[in-house]
Amino acid sequence: MASLTGRTALVTGGSRGIGRAVALRLAGEGASVAVHYGGNEAAAHETVARIEESGGRAFAVRARFGEEDAVERLFEGLTAGLAGRGLDILVNNAGISSGHAISEVTPREWERLLAVNVTAPFFVTQRAIPLLNDGGRIINMGSTASRFAVSTQIGYTVTKAALEALAPSLANELGRRGITVNTVAPGAVRTDLTAGHTAIPEVVAGLEAITALGRLGEPEDVADVVGFLAGPQGRWITGRTIDVSGGTYLGPLV
Repeated sequence: MASLTGRTALVTGGSRGIGRAVALRLAGEGASVAVHYGGNEAAAHETVARIEESGGRAFAVRARFGEEDAVERLFEGLTAGLAGRGLDILVNNAGISSGHAISEVTPREWERLLAVNVTAPFFVTQRAIPLLNDGGRIINMGSTASRFAVSTQIGYTVTKAALEALAPSLANELGRRGITVNTVAPGAVRTDLTAGHTAIPEVVAGLEAITALGRLGEPEDVADVVGFLAGPQGRWITGRTIDVSGGTYLGPLV
């Protein structure tokens, strides 16, 4: 029997990239997955179709984070799709990036970064807690950017560090219900979000040169760790950040 049979999951930003890989991974273990998306309806329905073609169960839910009442719209669709069932797994994956140094970040960009990367997952989590069954899982998608200096991603870095700070306190609060709360921090991963960089051979070579395992990540590398934390084997890990970067910036390579 698959380890998540009978469980339900919400994956925000589940239509593409890492989110899609996570949705497929959880569904492959038997979970019924709500695939949240912001604007790309075709990608969301493609993810749902791939899950259903493999014998799994999924439904799409639209809400554009950063817009007024987005969380309300998300939970209207989620509760309708759950049809009276509780939620077992929440994966806060949706996020946006920034490629600007501090001198270039505008107030508008800063506000959007905070709205999508911090405010949305915070209030999604707040709304999800009453729905979460005992023994549930909350998994937030952080970034290794929060542990080393990348000046051109400073706005993104700050928001991911803020999201990472959520896990320890929330893990302490929810622990008596058997609910674990953790952060997964990917390094450089090949997705459509990073395609502008990973399509440049020199950039890829530079990233590989500072990574112990000598390659860029794939969405499935991250999804497998999320699947572990979401399953029964992850029951004794909470309040932690798991680095999933292939050993990026560990020190000089010998």
